Amino acid sequence: MAPQSTARIGIVTISDRASSGTYEDKSGPAIEAWLTRAIASPWQADYRVIPDGMESVRDTLLAMCDIGKLDLICTTGGTGPSPRDLTPEAMAQVIEKPLAGFGELMRRKSLEEVPTAILSRQEAGVRGTTLIVNLPGKPASIGVCLSAVFPAIPYCLDLIGAARIETDPAVVQAFRPKGA
Repeated sequence: MAPQSTARIGIVTISDRASSGTYEDKSGPAIEAWLTRAIASPWQADYRVIPDGMESVRDTLLAMCDIGKLDLICTTGGTGPSPRDLTPEAMAQVIEKPLAGFGELMRRKSLEEVPTAILSRQEAGVRGTTLIVNLPGKPASIGVCLSAVFPAIPYCLDLIGAARIETDPAVVQAFRPKGA
């Protein structure tokens, strides 16, 4: 078996208040903590905190995909209905292949916890060999959403030519078809 390459995972908090230092970012660290528990293979984080807005999100994602060549990017924030929440609009300018099922499943699982999950506009999509997943901004919702969609993420990364990720089955059971 060939040596395992280290997966490169972007964690991007999208928040005017966190990026200006007026609010402590708790969502990015919540993503990193969940991934640390769930991923059993080598990986490294590329962590960023940026302001809300079309250009900031779009330009950060493009740089992480096209220049950084990251395998997976998890964003948090900017998915609600307020005027500055423009993560889905920026994603539309970045992704080449939308994966609508991710957002559908995250909203369904989140609705079991809070009725306002219907307001969330989370999505996922592929650009080149990078999978981008938009997560909610609330730290408590991050684990709910990652637990729901992560079983499909390792195989998706395989299919797009990204680094292989193995999971700790005690945290999340990745699904790969037999022989994959």
